[in-house]
Amino acid sequence: MSETIAAIATAIVPEQGSVGIVRLSGSESVAIAKKLFHFPGRQTWESHRILYGFIRHPETQQTIDEALLLVMLAPRSYTREDVVEFHCHGGIIAVQQVLQLCIEQGARLAQPGEFTLRAFLNGRLDLTQAESISDLVGARSPQAAQTALAGLQGKLAHPIRQLRTTCLDILAEVEARIDFEDDLPPLDEAEIQAQFHQVLAEVTRILATADRGELLRTGLKVAIVGRPNVGKSSLLNAWSRSDRAIVTDLPGTTRDVVESQLVVGGIPIQVLDTAGIRETEDQVEKIGVERSRLAAQSADLVLFTIEAQSGFTKRDREIYDRVNDRPLILVINKIDLSEVTGELPKALQIVKTAASLNQGIDTLETAILNTVKAGKIQAANLDLAINQRQAAALTRAKIALEQVQNTIADQLPLDFWTIDLRSAIQALGEILGEDVTESVLDRIFSRFCIGK
Repeated sequence: MSETIAAIATAIVPEQGSVGIVRLSGSESVAIAKKLFHFPGRQTWESHRILYGFIRHPETQQTIDEALLLVMLAPRSYTREDVVEFHCHGGIIAVQQVLQLCIEQGARLAQPGEFTLRAFLNGRLDLTQAESISDLVGARSPQAAQTALAGLQGKLAHPIRQLRTTCLDILAEVEARIDFEDDLPPLDEAEIQAQFHQVLAEVTRILATADRGELLRTGLKVAIVGRPNVGKSSLLNAWSRSDRAIVTDLPGTTRDVVESQLVVGGIPIQVLDTAGIRETEDQVEKIGVERSRLAAQSADLVLFTIEAQSGFTKRDREIYDRVNDRPLILVINKIDLSEVTGELPKALQIVKTAASLNQGIDTLETAILNTVKAGKIQAANLDLAINQRQAAALTRAKIALEQVQNTIADQLPLDFWTIDLRSAIQALGEILGEDVTESVLDRIFSRFCIGK
């Protein structure tokens, strides 16, 4: 009999949100709901039906909220346990009062990710699907959401499961030859080598999605860097289509790092408009300049901005020397006022803009995506993308499989084959959750929200 857990399953914002959901899962869920929920008329209490009624304190009979009740009996529920949901009015007070009543009636507050952990432990989800739920909830772009949804639908689990099955079949063939050498024909080493080649090719293909998967999950941090008054804030405003940064003709207007969140080609991008980097006696501006330097050093990509009329000046060179260890795109702004002349610094790409006229923004976005693709990280059309944990396990599987190939090439006995083959099978099983430790599960599900 499972312990009954309860949690608020929706984001609660003061005075906002029309509905708040309190979710219970476990053997006492229905009993608790029957103590708290009262409904008029002849409504039928059965699985997967919505009831209308009132939540009342079981002792005082005080009405807490007017609500809907959804009952989902095992195994046809998210956790494959009895699940009950109270759909209350939104806000803070009502849902917190209902949650407190559930706890007073014997439920306990759920741990982060515990509902999904139970779904995994009860066989409703494998571990890749559970992790995809977390990715879907935290998706920062439509592309990230689609990739997470593909994982939830098994597009990662299916090829991993096939690879593991192939390795298990090979292991069975090898162990049969060890145990019954005199009764079976010799092992077809050429066929085994061909199978290993196919498995390794598929493992390599899936591993290649790790970087692009991380990009979709965490996004790209882009810093707009340059000396004062070259149009960095105008560039941010034109790009974000909002007045996030103050724009004047006075140098040093931006005193701190201004941030904007964008999505380009399916990739979440955090854009940082930095204070113009220069020597100054203004103490506040000094702080801003130092923060700008730190932002540039932590950025995945620097948009080094100069103005067309001045070209690449000595002051630009001093700033460039501080940031050119990062991937860098040169942005020549204010091309509506003058053509750029003279020497230009080395950059991955060069983009010309007139930010005050909203010109060149599409070209800039294309340059960023081309820079991403040049790093062999594709920004779109992903049908799967693995995370760091899955990549680590898959890397161990690849190393083990390559070692088996070396063992075969060295003509070592069959017993040696099985050692690394078992290691590969175990690593693939870890990805699916078929062979995973409790500490790994704790680390994965601790990142979930409490109500999931």
